Amino acid sequence: MSDQQKPMSQRLQDSPPSSGQAIRFLTAATIGGVLLGLSGLTLTGTVISLIIVTPVLVLFSPILIPAGIVLFLVTAGFLFAGGCGVAALAALAWIYNYVAGKHPPGSEQLDYARMRIASKARDLKERAKESGNQVQQKTQEASVQGS
Repeated sequence: MSDQQKPMSQRLQDSPPSSGQAIRFLTAATIGGVLLGLSGLTLTGTVISLIIVTPVLVLFSPILIPAGIVLFLVTAGFLFAGGCGVAALAALAWIYNYVAGKHPPGSEQLDYARMRIASKARDLKERAKESGNQVQQKTQEASVQGS
């Protein structure tokens, strides 16, 4: 029976693992065992710490909870203010680059929108002029007919 016709499990049993494979397995097993042991120690330490600290947290909770809320709000306020400052600086840099003639990202859309608004404003101005002329003609016709 050739090697390709044998089932996979029989082919694995026929050839022993190479020394490189054995070393990789032993290394992975050792590292995995050490990490498993460390995670167990960490879990044990965390549970013991919670058992010891829980009475202190319960006694000081009327002070700690409002202090935590204030600390959170102050931190959030500083982060928000910093973010607004960064956004303002970015906007000012973009405006400076736009006014200086450098084409920052998005300037094409702004120019297109500006041209569309100017075009619509001209159209509106012409319509208003035409409407004004029509009203003026009607008032002149009415005053001529009334005399």
